[in-house]
Amino acid sequence: MTVMLGVPEVRAAHRAVPGGPVTSGAASRPAVPGLLDTFGRTATDLRISLTDRCNLRCTYCMPAEGLPFQPPSTLMQRDEIVRLARLATEVLGVRQVRFTGGEPLLRKDLVEIIRDVAALDARPEISLTTNAIGLSGRAVALAEAGLDRVNVSLDTICPETFAIITRRPFLERVLKGIDALGLAGIRHTKINAVLLPGINDTHGPDLLEWALAGGHQLRFIEQMALDADHVWDRAAMITAEQIRERLSERFELTPDAAPRDGAPAELYRVKRRGASVDDPELGTVGIIASVTEAFCDDCRRTRLTAEGGVRSCLFSHTETDLLGPMRAGAGDDEIADLWRQAMWAKPAGHEMNLIGFQQPDRPMSAIGG
Repeated sequence: MTVMLGVPEVRAAHRAVPGGPVTSGAASRPAVPGLLDTFGRTATDLRISLTDRCNLRCTYCMPAEGLPFQPPSTLMQRDEIVRLARLATEVLGVRQVRFTGGEPLLRKDLVEIIRDVAALDARPEISLTTNAIGLSGRAVALAEAGLDRVNVSLDTICPETFAIITRRPFLERVLKGIDALGLAGIRHTKINAVLLPGINDTHGPDLLEWALAGGHQLRFIEQMALDADHVWDRAAMITAEQIRERLSERFELTPDAAPRDGAPAELYRVKRRGASVDDPELGTVGIIASVTEAFCDDCRRTRLTAEGGVRSCLFSHTETDLLGPMRAGAGDDEIADLWRQAMWAKPAGHEMNLIGFQQPDRPMSAIGG
């Protein structure tokens, strides 16, 4: 018997699949071009990891001594990345491409990769998830290459706490990188923050105050079971409910009425606590409750690791290799079909709320966000 921990079941479990019946096995997949799964979801958002290397050692991601990184020859090269992005956008129906890592700014050819993807016939929206270290000197070139949006990972604006979490004293470099985005014409930067018990769990209101003043959209993310040390504890994590409670000490949060449309963040409109009805809103804040309020039933993401493996879910225990067949001479049709079959097997959800959940062996830095 499946035992749940008080979280709603995935609502897509009995959703009909367009074009054919919901049955298992490759032969039963309907003949549609997109990245469809057996629960009726179609992936249109592609996350491409460019490297497993990072210049931070965040406590919830990587050990202090780092990890053994992949040899460069095993990683996708620029032309291979662009080929897969072309197949995704022109054949498989992907509309958004986000470059992740590790830390994608460590790729010396990042600007060229973005320029090539921006030149595709079916040009996607192009975004980047980064820690912003080194961004100040590259923001203009990235914007000119075609970068549309940036998500910056930043858990605190306190230098001492930043050094504790990341094990590096680089907060000033991160803030300069964020400022450089606005000067380069890239607006509406999103800031991704994880609150950790006993470290920065009281910093949420100050971080939101800073983000609103700068015109950024802050998004709090529940800590997930993707740490390299495998010490994640569901009972100890800061939950979405706790985040709302702590923000509400200073702000009034009103759920945004607009549909999420597959977005992972639940948006809230923000006013200062005690403001009158006529006072203007300060902006919005997002909460990504990946664990306690899972949104797997509307997941539209597909992922490529830096080694060219398809992961249908962050928490998958298997990957489908595209880089090997591609280097062996496989044609576009064969690669696209491998990708379709990998996504057809996508599970209903990540199962973090099931008894017996097993954390993936690979941490977030090796998977790509």
